[in-house]
Amino acid sequence: MRKIAIITGTRAEYGLLYWTMRELQERGAELQLIVTGAHLSPDHGMTVKQIEADGWIVAAKVDMKLSSDQPLQLARSMGTGLSGIAEALDRLKPDIAVILGDRYEMLAVASAAAILHIPIAHIHGGEETEGAQDNAWRHAITKLSYWHFPPYEKARQRIVQMGENPAHVFTVGAPGIDNIAKLPLLSKSDLEKEFGISLISPVLLLTYHPEELSGIPVEQQIHMVLAALEAFPDATLLITGANADTGGRVINTILQSFAAKRPRTFFRMSYGSLLYLSAIKHCDVVVGNSSSAMLEAPTLGKTTVNIGDRQKGRLRLPSIIDCACDKEAITQAIRLALSPEFQKNTKPSNPFGTPGEVAGNIAQKLLSLKTDSLRKEFHEV
Repeated sequence: MRKIAIITGTRAEYGLLYWTMRELQERGAELQLIVTGAHLSPDHGMTVKQIEADGWIVAAKVDMKLSSDQPLQLARSMGTGLSGIAEALDRLKPDIAVILGDRYEMLAVASAAAILHIPIAHIHGGEETEGAQDNAWRHAITKLSYWHFPPYEKARQRIVQMGENPAHVFTVGAPGIDNIAKLPLLSKSDLEKEFGISLISPVLLLTYHPEELSGIPVEQQIHMVLAALEAFPDATLLITGANADTGGRVINTILQSFAAKRPRTFFRMSYGSLLYLSAIKHCDVVVGNSSSAMLEAPTLGKTTVNIGDRQKGRLRLPSIIDCACDKEAITQAIRLALSPEFQKNTKPSNPFGTPGEVAGNIAQKLLSLKTDSLRKEFHEV
């Protein structure tokens, strides 16, 4: 029985890994779930409770001590996480460690696994998000990994360009689209009951993370976003919290205060996959700078207003409107997204694989990989 460690540190990442975990479990793998990062932080919703409520057995909990989102403390948290993950991996001794994405928490995980000679399978490598430090973490994880599962062909090409063996790079699609195919998304009335507000159109869904590499202070960024939203006083606003990057706590404090004062506004730190995808389904426009606005929203046929450069370099689809982090630019972009003509011409668009099949493809490959020789050579392009 192959022992496969799945490591998750955020709500979004867990949602993307969920069906791969199910597929591995159903195919007989010994699944070793390691939970760390924001999952164990009360300030970010203590989402480990959701993981356990879903019926998963957590093999190890590694608290990274995310008591602050300032750079020095995050660096210390990475050190704490590396140490704790190393101890967990050494105890569990998996055959493969599976990492998804581009977070600093996962860079600590990859470093620990590499030192312990545990081969890494990396999902969602090869993408570009030029406005976030995550861009560097993603590519660093790629170089520490042995196998790669990019979502589309351009990402595969980038990984090969970085010197990785093409035989170890498998274009499988984006696992997040499996949620759209497999989760029974809530009806509008059920979503209204869950949120306790009426979803009166226009409905705007906001997720805004800190753009760390911007020259604009994080507090100023979120104030400009909210000032633009105030130009739509009749809109219903659904807001979810920022992640555990530098400045995330500032954003969440401002969002909570804003939501408490504004009618027909719902804020929750973490929606979870079912509520979040249901919110996308029943909203008119997805606003912010989340990767879900670039992937899941187009797949569900929803328009996106993408703010700033955090997602710069990602695959662009016709339903996505890019704008600067500026009050007037955001306002104009939302107006365009809400216009009948733009709404009418927005169709579901999905170059990210076949919904419902991505996780199965990943699981099948993980269970068939040969782990007898793990020597890496640089592949010359």
